[in-house]
Amino acid sequence: MADKRRIEIFSAGCPVCRELEAQVRAEACPSCEIVVSDMNDAGVAERAAGLGVTSVPAVAIDSRLATCCESGGPDMAVLRAGGLGQPTT
Repeated sequence: MADKRRIEIFSAGCPVCRELEAQVRAEACPSCEIVVSDMNDAGVAERAAGLGVTSVPAVAIDSRLATCCESGGPDMAVLRAGGLGQPTT
């Protein structure tokens, strides 16, 4: 079996973050491992900063910040293009 694609959602737990989490889960495929990381945790915030996260919610796919999250908010089309919902090969 192929490895899982890691989809990490950086969240503050707010309604906007929870809505994005629901959207990502709805788009995910069996190869997607969804991880919600709480930005209220200092270690998570440090890791997020290292990836370039400047606002939440934000999504990283396989440890790379989605381009839509680099300057603005998440965009489902960009997340799908980055691998969300696509089996690993």
